[in-house]
Parts: sequence; structure tokens; C-alpha cells
Amino acid sequence: MTKVVVFDLDDTLFPEYQFVLSGFHAVSEWVLNKYAVTGFYATAKTLFKQGFRGNVFNTALSELNVNYDTPLIEEIVKVYREHKPNITLYEDAQWAIDFFRTNTRLGIITDGYLMTQQNKVASLGIEAMVDTIVYSDAFGRKCWKPSKVPYLKLMRNLGCTGNRCFYIGDNPKKDFVEAKKLGWKTVRICREEGEYSHLFCDKAHEAHYTINSLFQLREIVI
Repeated sequence: MTKVVVFDLDDTLFPEYQFVLSGFHAVSEWVLNKYAVTGFYATAKTLFKQGFRGNVFNTALSELNVNYDTPLIEEIVKVYREHKPNITLYEDAQWAIDFFRTNTRLGIITDGYLMTQQNKVASLGIEAMVDTIVYSDAFGRKCWKPSKVPYLKLMRNLGCTGNRCFYIGDNPKKDFVEAKKLGWKTVRICREEGEYSHLFCDKAHEAHYTINSLFQLREIVI
């Protein structure tokens, strides 16, 4: 039977920070046009590099001396999530897709808000390169990884069993635990700039293999 190689999206196939900065640009243009606020992009970028995550927008507006309320933050979040991102595949991701599509079936499983993830896929131009894409948000927030739902959906889409599947992701907190229970082989990509590269988890959550480049997949998926 043909093997199935399935990728996570963010920080596996492309650098997520590109999306973040692209989103900051979109928000910066929006607040400039609507409220004549300048300096948002530079401020938000600095905060992100300092480690701010969940409250970047609030903190950036505060540093720019902008009064804000919950509806304004909600509008900004919407602009950020729904913008058309300027992102590109990692070099080794493009290689992996090109290499494995000739003799395996390819898939993607991705968490995140549905429109956001669909916009990422569209911007990367990869939908036609793979056999199926499972957006976990299409089944509700409760079905985001580590739920087993997206893995089962992918197997149904391709008519395959777990022992034919390889899952490549970057976040051991959620990417591998259910895949392993379903018989998948799992591979953790630890990129130097990856958000979770230095995260340690218990054995149940860790992958079968750890790599620092998708070029190394050739030695695993044999």
C-alpha cells in the first residue's frame, strides 16, 4: 500500500512569524486608515520579539497612547485573522512536497481559525500539491489537535490505515499523542527559530523521530 505523508502547516511548512508580521502590517494599515494611528507595526513587532503573544494588540495600542475598548480589539483581531498573508514555504518544505508527491500520498492537518488557515494555504499555493487538507476548525474548536478527529478524517479521506501514515509537526503538546494511538509514525521538526523547538514533553507526547530539516525525511519515510 502507498504510504501517506501528512504535514502540520504553521512552523512546519512555512515560518509562522511571517504570518504574524504580515498580520501586523494589515492591522497597521487598518488603524492608520480608520484612526490615523501611526507606528503600530513597529511597536507590535518589537513586542512580539520580546515574547508578547496573547495581548500584543492591547499592549501596542497602550504604548501608542491609544484609548481602546473590547469592540476595537475584536475588530483588530478580525483584521489580523482574515487578512491575505504574505508568506512563503520553507525551502525544505517545497523540496519535501515535490519529492514525496511522486511516490506517496500527501496531506495536511492544520489547527487554527478556518478562514485564517485557508488564507495561508491559498497564499502558499499548496492546495493542488497535496491529496487532502483537513482543517480541524471545520469540525469545531473541540476538534483541534490533540483531538483524534482530524487524523480520523484524513484517513477516511484517503482510505488508508494508520500504519501507512507519517505525521510531521512541530508542537509535541498536541501533534503526536493521538496520531501515535492510531498507529501513525510521528516526526518532530525542531527548527532553530521554532516556537516549540526547546519544549520538552513526556514520552506519550513526543514523536518517534526528531529532525531539524525536512530534507531528513527521506531517511525516515522509506
